[in-house]
Amino acid sequence: MDKTQPLAKKLPKSLLNHDHERIDNYYWMRDDERKNDEVLAHLNAENAHCDALMAPHQTLQSQLFEEMKGRIVKDDSSVPSKDGSYWYVSEVNGDEEYAKHYRASQEDLSDKTLLLDVNQLAQGNEFYDVGDITVSPHEQLLAYSEDTDGRRIYTIKFLDLTTNTLLPDVLHNTEGQVVWANDNKTLFYVKKDEQTLLGFQVYRHVLGTPQSDDILVFEEQDRQFYMGLGKSRDDSAIFIYLAATETSDQLILDANDPIGEFKTLLPRVEGHEYGLEKMGEFYYILTNKAAKNFRLMRATEQTIADIEQWEEVVAHREHVLLEGLELFNSHFVLTEREQGQIRFVVHDYQGQSYHLSFDDACYYATIGSNPEPSATSVRIHYSSMTTPSSVYDCNLTSGKKTLKKQQQVLGDFKPEYYHSERLHITARDGVKVPVSLVYRKDKFQQDGSNPLLQYGYGSYGITIDPNFSSQILSLLDRGFVYAIAHIRGSEMLGRQWYEQGKKADKQNTFNDFIDVTKALVEQGYGDKDKVFASGGSAGGLLMGAIANQAPELYLGLGCHVPFLDVLTTMLDESIPLTTNEYDEWGNPNFQADYQTILAYSPYDNIEAKAYPHILVTTGLHDSQVQYWEPMKWVAKLREYKTDDNLLLFKTDMEAGHGGASGRFKSLHERALEMAFFISLLDTHSQA
Repeated sequence: MDKTQPLAKKLPKSLLNHDHERIDNYYWMRDDERKNDEVLAHLNAENAHCDALMAPHQTLQSQLFEEMKGRIVKDDSSVPSKDGSYWYVSEVNGDEEYAKHYRASQEDLSDKTLLLDVNQLAQGNEFYDVGDITVSPHEQLLAYSEDTDGRRIYTIKFLDLTTNTLLPDVLHNTEGQVVWANDNKTLFYVKKDEQTLLGFQVYRHVLGTPQSDDILVFEEQDRQFYMGLGKSRDDSAIFIYLAATETSDQLILDANDPIGEFKTLLPRVEGHEYGLEKMGEFYYILTNKAAKNFRLMRATEQTIADIEQWEEVVAHREHVLLEGLELFNSHFVLTEREQGQIRFVVHDYQGQSYHLSFDDACYYATIGSNPEPSATSVRIHYSSMTTPSSVYDCNLTSGKKTLKKQQQVLGDFKPEYYHSERLHITARDGVKVPVSLVYRKDKFQQDGSNPLLQYGYGSYGITIDPNFSSQILSLLDRGFVYAIAHIRGSEMLGRQWYEQGKKADKQNTFNDFIDVTKALVEQGYGDKDKVFASGGSAGGLLMGAIANQAPELYLGLGCHVPFLDVLTTMLDESIPLTTNEYDEWGNPNFQADYQTILAYSPYDNIEAKAYPHILVTTGLHDSQVQYWEPMKWVAKLREYKTDDNLLLFKTDMEAGHGGASGRFKSLHERALEMAFFISLLDTHSQA
């Protein structure tokens, strides 16, 4: 037992639900104000403990940081994007952490002018994030939102671009989005509930008036819904988007009549998920109505409220998931996924279509910024595990792809040094789980001698695609195999893949991850004694679950901003996001859901047994997974675990859920985890 580790006091608290009692000895660690001296002292003690035990590996950690930083081009810029009369671009220079944003009237940027220097805005703040940058329709005003503590509570400010001066208007406690009405003086924003931090109210603000005079135009009573704002593709309408895990809703306002009322487009129906876009006389709707994997429908102003009158444009297909839609004047582009792989299908409005093709065995691609519906090409961002991030403009008529830019990776990186594969691993119930992996060819023999790092997430239908990471090269160059397990709970294999990994079926997520680990070892991709796993947020829950269920498989775990005390959190509606999550995890106020969550909740299933080496990280100001979840979990693990393995807990006292801000500062967190894993290999080989 490590005698230097911080040991927390125990104050038993009884939690009684459904005639079942749990005793939580560390409930006292919750401090919503984040000012409790005893809590802060314990977090600082954990930080000091982590620093002390990692001190012998400080040289390695610094080396890893410099490696990762050294691959980043210091002077870099985005590909210019045309919106209205101007071309917009962002640039980073030297050792600056943040971007500068410019615009120009020419694509060659010969007359570019500075809009925002985020480095200047961030001065004096340990954390700084710009949420939204939006230019008014007449292109003379700019709204931007800023978060200075990582809790995703944004303040909106306004800049007069003709005089380069700030307006007196300041809007506090917002989600960060700004949508301009077409009169250039009225705008809409979402205000947060100060306790739950959920956006639930839409306000109208008129420039030149105080925020206290702003008009509440919509309030959502059902706290299971997330709220967002947007503008239609043709700029004629302003939308309020409402999304619960299994239900969507959308309201509309004429952008030329900002003092009008937002109206419901179609009745809200539980279980109906859709995304709606407007172009000219038509509404285009991606809907799951009679279509588990979604289909594309079309309606007019007269037919939109009656689903039975909608016209089908692209039919539902059992094995193809429709993920997104981008409308242009001449064409529309659908993002589809089949057998786990993204593709883009370009359609004209006369019924003809074709696929945009790419070469890699498995890759990540997404529609980029395409502000102009009149554009004749679609911008696409593309990468694979061996291909750095690339920006293409694809001609909508011919499909011809023009490479506008590829991420430059400094150092000795060459794509041909590395190899990527897509495997399908059979899980214990016979389902085949996709796995994307990459390794350096000259370091890999497939003889079971390589260290293996397996990453996973597996919740909310979020798919972790195989994209390029220059950071991972530091592990690949040291002989690691890096694998992403596309486990159930994502939508990698369609909507049913998600549904099979949530609520009553959540255990499938953990089984899949464990079964992938076993299979990769059996197939020679990793040494059984050199297996690591990493995940964050809901992926941190995954790490907590496998630590309890299969600790013997892993030498070390990286557990970041982890959701670990699932049952207690889901029983407390005052905690941010809880009510939004019932359709994901279940509502433990019902006994069946309570028992389901109790069976896997990491905090509730800690036992007196040996656990892997574990590194846990969090942010004190995390608004999505509260700091006390990992804090309590670590304290309870210290109490129960029977091994002498490392248990390190590092809290960023300034950051929130996204970790440190800035393009270099965040690399320190990655270097810490890598140094932790590599040092365990060194220790293991000496043992």
